[in-house]
Amino acid sequence: MKLKEMLSDYQLGEQPNWDGEQIITGITDSSRDIMEGMIFVAIAGFEQDGHDYIPLAIAKGAALIVGEHDCPEALPIPYLKVANSRQVLGQLADKFYDHPSGRKRVIGITGTNGKTTTAFFLKHLLEQQGYGVSMIGTIYNEINGIQYPTPNTTPNAEKVHELIAASKDDFIVIEVSSHGLVQYRLEGVVFDYALFMNLQHDHLDYHKTMEAYFEAKATLFDKLKPDGKAVVNTDDAWGLKLAQRLVTKGTAVITVGHLEDAVMSIKKMTNQAVTLDISGMVVTLDPHMPGEHNLYDIAMAGAVIQDLGYPLADVTEQMRSFAGVPGRYEIVHLRNGVHCIIDYAHTPEAVSSILTSMHKDGAERITHIFGFRGNRDATKRDEMISASTGQSAHVILTTDELNSIPEETMRQEYAEYQQKYTGIHKIDVMMDRTLAIQRAVNEAREGDWILVTGKGHEKYKTDYALPAASDKETALYLKNT
Repeated sequence: MKLKEMLSDYQLGEQPNWDGEQIITGITDSSRDIMEGMIFVAIAGFEQDGHDYIPLAIAKGAALIVGEHDCPEALPIPYLKVANSRQVLGQLADKFYDHPSGRKRVIGITGTNGKTTTAFFLKHLLEQQGYGVSMIGTIYNEINGIQYPTPNTTPNAEKVHELIAASKDDFIVIEVSSHGLVQYRLEGVVFDYALFMNLQHDHLDYHKTMEAYFEAKATLFDKLKPDGKAVVNTDDAWGLKLAQRLVTKGTAVITVGHLEDAVMSIKKMTNQAVTLDISGMVVTLDPHMPGEHNLYDIAMAGAVIQDLGYPLADVTEQMRSFAGVPGRYEIVHLRNGVHCIIDYAHTPEAVSSILTSMHKDGAERITHIFGFRGNRDATKRDEMISASTGQSAHVILTTDELNSIPEETMRQEYAEYQQKYTGIHKIDVMMDRTLAIQRAVNEAREGDWILVTGKGHEKYKTDYALPAASDKETALYLKNT
């Protein structure tokens, strides 16, 4: 695409060395990736300012610089000043890749908990109907059957458009984070379905208030195509608020919840299955993964399958071949009948739900191992400990990610919680995560359960005593030694 075509929606103004006929070879916000003929979008990040790398981008052959600052003097290539570089990155990427989401069937999933599991459920169920499905999300990106590592739940805008354009699959399922929405990583992407799972206490270090957190999530539904549909969990108070807002706007909404007038009304929920009423048709879904949280996820995924015209009654059988989700209620069976559950749960509600599911599955005595992340939302920590101690016989606080916080500082915070709960609940502190898991395994009696939360599928970024790179690897190492 020519530069003048890329900039047809912008006012470049008088520029020296302007050559609108130049062919643009790509777009990036990383000076490391600049190649001849690319557009470099300078973004003022949280740690680095892309404007500082403009000279490097020019030296590497950039054809155009986009930035928010006034144009540096005597640039040898054109400069486009914009109000918001992040937003323009998405707009330019959408144009460069010829509006890929408008040509594909795209499903977006947002919510504090359940995005990843629902994405995996949807991918599996769509594949069971014979579709090819690409997925962009927390654990990995999968395009045309090939998996790629991902550093963020939602990649930056250029990468999102590139992945959508590269997909030859019938559907693309995208996990949409609140950070991704606020930072314009979905700019230019349009959706056929947008799912709202829930909104729980999380990320308030970033959003500051639950209202702001909600409004960030709600922007996903502004990106629906004209015939797009919202699927909303109305058992969540924020979901009910969103559904009412969307109905008022005239958006097509598929509501899921216990309300009698919900499009998919929940009539019964056990630890294993959920019974739904859809216009008088009653169907029971079993995801073959225990827990109320998984039942909401399968109901939401089922709503899309049902709306696409496929029998909801087939879902339970189709889920029998589901391989599971890495780091989501993964079970490692240890010696002496001890079960170890690995899960990503990182909010009070998620922890409470997992523990409830474990008790319903037969767990009587549970040791729970988890930690907090440095420089992250500290306002939920008391709630996390309360959720854990309310259903666990023993809690071990350990390292999650320090994020530049000194280990001793975190240890002292843990000691304060330990002191606060002295005489009420058994809380120990072991900063080495692998040794904390080892202690729980060594102390476990036959039939005990161990829960390790917070990291799920994530690899360790800290070196620990045992030769393992994740919670699951640690559990398997202890099983085999």
